[in-house]
Amino acid sequence: MRNKKKLSPFLRIVILVLALLLIAVVVAIGMFYYIFGITEPEGLSLASWPDRFTDNFSVWMENDNGDVKIEEIGLERLDEYGLWLQVIDETGQEVFCYNKPESYPVRYSASELILLRSSAYQQGNTVFVNSYEDSGETWSYLIGFPYEIGKYMLYYNGENVGRLSPLFRMGIFFGLCAIILFVIFYGVWLTGHLGKIAKGIRNVSMRCYTMLPERGVFGEIYGALNKMDTEIRRSDKVGLDTERIRREWIANITHDLKTPLSPIKGYAELLMDNTVPDGETVREYAEIILKNVNHTEKMMNDLKLTYQLDSGAVPYYPQTVCIVRFLKELVIDIVNAPAFANRSIEFESDIQECEVCLDIDLFRRAANNLIINALTHNPPETKVTISIETDPKKRILICISDNGIGMSEKEQSELFNRYYRGTNTKEKPEGSGLGLAIAKQIITLHNGNISVKSKRGEGTRFTIVLPFVDQ
Repeated sequence: MRNKKKLSPFLRIVILVLALLLIAVVVAIGMFYYIFGITEPEGLSLASWPDRFTDNFSVWMENDNGDVKIEEIGLERLDEYGLWLQVIDETGQEVFCYNKPESYPVRYSASELILLRSSAYQQGNTVFVNSYEDSGETWSYLIGFPYEIGKYMLYYNGENVGRLSPLFRMGIFFGLCAIILFVIFYGVWLTGHLGKIAKGIRNVSMRCYTMLPERGVFGEIYGALNKMDTEIRRSDKVGLDTERIRREWIANITHDLKTPLSPIKGYAELLMDNTVPDGETVREYAEIILKNVNHTEKMMNDLKLTYQLDSGAVPYYPQTVCIVRFLKELVIDIVNAPAFANRSIEFESDIQECEVCLDIDLFRRAANNLIINALTHNPPETKVTISIETDPKKRILICISDNGIGMSEKEQSELFNRYYRGTNTKEKPEGSGLGLAIAKQIITLHNGNISVKSKRGEGTRFTIVLPFVDQ
């Protein structure tokens, strides 16, 4: 493919200025002909054409023993242009006429002839006057033109104008030089700024941009470039941090997957030995294998669910649910679980009952993740409270709080990131690290919102906000 030649910004400016000058000249010529031109049978002519035609008409006149005769070509010209002619002798009496309107007289005084020389357009004609001399005799002749032509004469001091003429020409010359120099310097100045902007955009893309001072005519553009660079650098940092966390998460979950696989493999190898253990030992081995298989299956299900929620492919079947009863039953199920039988879990509600629209299975998964997370990653003596209330905006607030070890601000900011695992998960490595990310995705799917407030040594509080069923 052929490479197109790129014009420099300065050359583009020069071409633009020349194009504007050309347009200005064309417009000026057009205005000149519009003001000083008339349309005659042979085309567009200057408005001075009738005066020249009148002056030159005498070439078609001749003196025939004291009588004026008009050559045939002169009469043809009058017919061609739609003009009329009247010839007056020295006494002011008409001696010849051709196509003359009836409204014009057959005799003129000297003063009337003088007035006709400067007369304006009237009775559909503009009259021009001239004279013809031959053999010592003089005739005046009038030619009427069907054009509205203005007759104005300019009087001036010829001596002063002659003296100023060279200065005027010099002024025009220096004026044009000044305009050319201005265009050149302006082009260089503008090219410099455009080059700086182009270089800045290129440097932004190459991540080597240097902040430009936000002043002058282009200060707003420089400010936009500075802001764009700051946003891109921030985005790059977020991308790098996300990638780092993702890699760490993949390494952690790979290690976590190996943890249940090791006992599964070990006890399976024991069962494969030639020595057949007794039935009780087999049941013990099978119980351990099943526990680790369930743990592995849960981790795989978490992975599958989070990506289904991301892509919108998860089955979603919302229905009207009595939220107080729903959460109370969920808390009872957790309390009755052997792993949490001796833990302190409380349920509180400021309302009797209210209805919300939920997918029962998905929301149970989200609430269960939050409660189990509070129980798993805190000391055994930690108290976990689940409460329900409403706010002035008529929304349901579900709060899951504890008085455990709490979290730092950095942990809170990344808590719902699917690739993030808290600092205290090493003590409880059996999770997938996706529980809170899944909870947030499910709550968002229900047109709700979740937030967290925590402080080291004082505990953590999760707040879920859901709309009423009639909203």
